Amino acid sequence: MVTDIISEIYGKKKANQVVISGLIASVFMLCVILVADSVNSTSWSAVDDTTFNQVFGLSGAAVFASMLAYLFAQFIDVRLFHFWKKLTKGKHLWLRNNASTIFSQCIDTFSVLFLLCYFGVIAWDKLGILFINGFLFKVFFAAFDTPFFYLASYLIRRYFGLKLGEELG
Repeated sequence: MVTDIISEIYGKKKANQVVISGLIASVFMLCVILVADSVNSTSWSAVDDTTFNQVFGLSGAAVFASMLAYLFAQFIDVRLFHFWKKLTKGKHLWLRNNASTIFSQCIDTFSVLFLLCYFGVIAWDKLGILFINGFLFKVFFAAFDTPFFYLASYLIRRYFGLKLGEELG
């Protein structure tokens, strides 16, 4: 929803910058978790090293698959959002919000699961059911966030004095 709002108000270039920023933030958090996982817990900590590693321990393949799928899917989302925006001449917010998000989340879900199967993190026979469950979960939230997308777009456009389909940058 965030990239769709940014796409709607600021345009494709800013939305793509936010995607890159999200990737950089993910890499930063990965580094923080790796450092935290590499040091021993204090004697008075309620969480021991084994528990911390079980909860926050990272599979290199899983992190790589997730970041690659995120980057690929978010760039597709921004591109499709603007495709629908141009096609509808700036109208039908619900269409560009949902169509771009649903398609990009299909790509995201399939990409990450395919890569996790390829790297042996998940068994191939689990791909189908995990894809269906993950994708349907994302579709539900894509539809659920539509009223919030409308509200945020309306308030921001009103604040900046923009007409429907008009962008700041």
